[in-house]
Amino acid sequence: MYNREQGINEALIPKLGVVTDIRVDTPDVKTFRVNALDGGVCFKHIPGQCAMLSIPGVGEAMFSITSSPTNTEYMEFSIKKCGCLTEWLHHMDVGQQITIRGPYGNGFPVDTEFKGRDLLFIAGGIGLAPLRSVINYVRHYRGNYGHIDIVYGSRSKEDLVDYEEIMNEWSKEQDTNVYLTIDREQPGWDGHVGFVPNYVKELNFDTNKTVIICGPPIMIKFTLAGLQELGFEKTQVYTTMELKMKCGIGKCGRCNIGSKYVCKDGPVFRCDQLDELPNEY
Repeated sequence: MYNREQGINEALIPKLGVVTDIRVDTPDVKTFRVNALDGGVCFKHIPGQCAMLSIPGVGEAMFSITSSPTNTEYMEFSIKKCGCLTEWLHHMDVGQQITIRGPYGNGFPVDTEFKGRDLLFIAGGIGLAPLRSVINYVRHYRGNYGHIDIVYGSRSKEDLVDYEEIMNEWSKEQDTNVYLTIDREQPGWDGHVGFVPNYVKELNFDTNKTVIICGPPIMIKFTLAGLQELGFEKTQVYTTMELKMKCGIGKCGRCNIGSKYVCKDGPVFRCDQLDELPNEY
């Protein structure tokens, strides 16, 4: 039987991992492939959970596990360069070691609430990273889910994370539609131009879908408002608040919002659940 306290204690113990591949996704985002020292993954997880990556002497931070748990060969993390630790990570080379601990958080209900449903994924910028694990999990167990729509936008074509995977794999999946947009026109781009919230309203999706959304808070706010204009209920929409997580086990208090700790009660929340919390995010 699973022991929650034992699981928390195990998640606190750092494991050594080795960086086996580094992919440059955008000018400020790299995807790091990490293996356990003896191969394989450092630990099991569910889509939407996070891990703490650390460089001793530099610092540590929480990041989404962007690879699907169906991938047992390695774990991946798509990381945007935006601070001291991420600057160090972006200067790492293949073969270097890091410490990793986790998993943290509750993850998305892929085997319960999402099962048998049509799914609409909406992401902005690096917000695609937490959703990639869910999308690839759903693709792996394709028969368990209905139609899939993916709306993804960023500042420019060069800022679209996982662009090759999106075009070569996701867009060719059966019963799957991918809609890409960038904020402003640029040479060489013949796709949609405009912000994600407006694009979602233009696409005018049927309201029988379960929605999974991640991106900058302002994008989530306006996209959620647009979905409600289309007739979606907040009970149909899930998001993740991982940016507020720090220690991961409800001890530091950094992620406390009202009666909830994002790291223990989230980071995945249904949007109607967020209405019960103080307006702090």
